[in-house]
Amino acid sequence: MKLWSNAFADNAPIPGEFAFCVPDAAAHVTLSANRNPDLHWDDVPAGTRSFVLLAHDPDVPSRGDDVNQEGREVPASLPRVDFFHWVLIDIPPGLNTISAATHSDGVIARGKPGPEALVGTATAGGLRHGVNDYTGWFAGDEDMKGHYFGYDGPCPPWNDAIPHRYIFTVYALDIDRVPVEGHFTGADVRRAIEGHVLAEASYTGTYTLNPRLLQQAGQ
Repeated sequence: MKLWSNAFADNAPIPGEFAFCVPDAAAHVTLSANRNPDLHWDDVPAGTRSFVLLAHDPDVPSRGDDVNQEGREVPASLPRVDFFHWVLIDIPPGLNTISAATHSDGVIARGKPGPEALVGTATAGGLRHGVNDYTGWFAGDEDMKGHYFGYDGPCPPWNDAIPHRYIFTVYALDIDRVPVEGHFTGADVRRAIEGHVLAEASYTGTYTLNPRLLQQAGQ
């Protein structure tokens, strides 16, 4: 399989319009357009009955001691964990493209609805969204807490010593429907599709809010 996007090159920086947050000189970060990028895939194996799309950041700090703290930086040596930004399942075999901003266009406090996926205001023909990990991140914030279904883009710590990677992966499956229900997560889907993956393809973007790293990169 092959996966690509017109929004950014593979292993290149993700534009701010596809992020949850962008840099802000006064407040470190501010909310962004939070649009989902376009994605396209082909070279699908015979026997494919559905697709799954997962987008995750494998570079999230495993401890929050230094996260977004003035005068400190999250060390590059800190162990990292996964953070899911998009969980989309039961994509029919005849669909191999997702247009930009069709599944997310703006930050929605308390999260977008689900699990039925919407394109604009219409239900997207049986596609289902899982909850992304902003659900847990905002759990203690009275203004933002809720169930965050669908896509919500990058917002790594503004003082992280490393740029984060955002890995978009499409899986071709030999089943019509992933056996998960309700408020399922990316980890739930990974477990549920074990033994059903015919092929997969990944595409990676990078993102940082660290002023030092942005200056070094000339951004």
